[in-house]
Amino acid sequence: MIKHLAVIMDGNRRWAQARGMKGMFGHQEGVKAVDRTVQFCLESSIPYLSLYAFSLENLQRSAEEKEYIFNLMVTQLEQKIDEFIAKDIRIKFVGDRTIFPQQVMPTCRKLEHATEHCSKLVLNFLFCYGARQEIMEGVRKLVRKVKTGEIAESDLDEKAFEQCLWSAGTPVPDLIIRTGGRQRLSNFLLYQAAYSEFCFLDCLWPDITLDDFKHVVQDFENSTRNFGV
Repeated sequence: MIKHLAVIMDGNRRWAQARGMKGMFGHQEGVKAVDRTVQFCLESSIPYLSLYAFSLENLQRSAEEKEYIFNLMVTQLEQKIDEFIAKDIRIKFVGDRTIFPQQVMPTCRKLEHATEHCSKLVLNFLFCYGARQEIMEGVRKLVRKVKTGEIAESDLDEKAFEQCLWSAGTPVPDLIIRTGGRQRLSNFLLYQAAYSEFCFLDCLWPDITLDDFKHVVQDFENSTRNFGV
């Protein structure tokens, strides 16, 4: 059974461009796909869901598109607070908080505080996130702990390192799905994905359906994972 599903939501801009719209307008349609994904996890009793919402590389996009994405994010999340609580969904934001946009940070804090008691589904939004940067920050944090004597060098191990990552407290993903036809991780959960199963779908993110998720998960559950044994 899947404990943690992670998703690279690729294809919003291509979806919009194929319909003669500005690429950034595909993000609005992508929100509906997020809703379907959350619904699927709740119905399938999957306790952790991580969504690659905005990468550090995405900061290079135009000011217009970033402003659109951040405003959309704030509007949608604020509207869904009561729904998250009613459905027992805990919201967490995973990424470099030192560069979270000013208009987004208050909403992030509000959502995390309002849902911290929820436990049916932990929904991680990977925002201003990059796996290489997460690993480097984890190394720096671990070094600081050794220097201050919080942990002895002889006690350094994988568990100690994992507690220094932005994603600390979340189990590694069992399955990583990427839409949009691209077959790469794009700096997503590189450390955590060591033994994850991968599924690359040709459909663009706004077009993903509940049946797509059901088929992928069924294939996963029919596979044998031996972790090198």
